[in-house]
Amino acid sequence: MGLVYSTIKLANALKNANAEMEVTCLVDTGSTYLCIPSHVAVQLGLKELDTREVTLADGVSKSVPYVGPVKVSFEKRFCFVGALVIGNEVLLGAVPMEDMDLVVHPKLFKLSVNPDSPNIARGVLK
Repeated sequence: MGLVYSTIKLANALKNANAEMEVTCLVDTGSTYLCIPSHVAVQLGLKELDTREVTLADGVSKSVPYVGPVKVSFEKRFCFVGALVIGNEVLLGAVPMEDMDLVVHPKLFKLSVNPDSPNIARGVLK
């Protein structure tokens, strides 16, 4: 499977929600969090709330800033999450994808709403 990119909107949930920015993100089901570069955190006016320790793909552990809350929007769905400030591109991980009930179509290299629940996000509570 190749890399899947998509367009999402990000906003500072504590500020004017109309001040969204549209970004291209790497869709990564193997990552947990929303990750944003420092310039995106600055543009959205996000404040550092905490520090999180993360393990990178090469096995190295690193402490990174945790900011938020961030409103993430895709098509007609949205969620609120914290974000790790790291890297040079936006990375959409499993937590926001699950929250919005999104799926990845590997053959089409496309992110979309779950076709089993096209009108409203669905989740499992057990």
